[in-house]
Amino acid sequence: MANKTDISKITIDNYLDSHYIHRSNWLRAAVLGANDGIISISSLAIGVAAASTTREPILLATVAGLVAGALSMAAGEYVSVSSQTDTEKSDIEREIKELQEMPNEELNILAQIYERRGLKKETAMQVAIELTESDALGTHIRDELGINEISQAHPIQAAMASGTAFTVGGVLPLLVILFAPIKGMEYWLYGSTLFFLIILGIVAAKTGGSNIPKAILRISIWGTIAMGLSALVGYIFGVSV
Repeated sequence: MANKTDISKITIDNYLDSHYIHRSNWLRAAVLGANDGIISISSLAIGVAAASTTREPILLATVAGLVAGALSMAAGEYVSVSSQTDTEKSDIEREIKELQEMPNEELNILAQIYERRGLKKETAMQVAIELTESDALGTHIRDELGINEISQAHPIQAAMASGTAFTVGGVLPLLVILFAPIKGMEYWLYGSTLFFLIILGIVAAKTGGSNIPKAILRISIWGTIAMGLSALVGYIFGVSV
């Protein structure tokens, strides 16, 4: 039977897990990937469709863009987040060295941090002492460096979320290209893409706990701009293929 301490810990953990910020890392990568997949592939297809009278060139460009885009998104996210991870590791190694070489100075730094957050000087020092005795390195990583479980970088997770989301997003306009009439294809793509973006905006807003109308408006405006410019390029520079 769980004691009161265990029950309190479970309650606190469940409460913390319910906050939207715990979803921020994977949600950012997933929304960015899906948004890029929908807009990039649709914009590419609209540009080609504006200059084409057959389905094959549009389909070829879309598939090539989908493969290249998914790999690029995953690789870019991995490299970016890995750089953040390297910086975090470097700071942690430096903190380990400083705790070994000047523990008193590090204790004072910790106390000053808590004092700036509103604790009285004596209370801040007592808190710093107790936390240092419990887990000196973990306390400095969290409170001095600002690295925690929420903000900590996860390159593989971010890369997989971004690449997968891009693929899922890019497949949607691909399905439109496969089944929509070739005549007026760019209009079919624009209408369906706008619908996909609205759905993405709603899902992202609900998952992240943000304002739904604002998310829909933001994603629709930028998607329309991207597709409109792509169609313009297709009309201006395109030739019948």
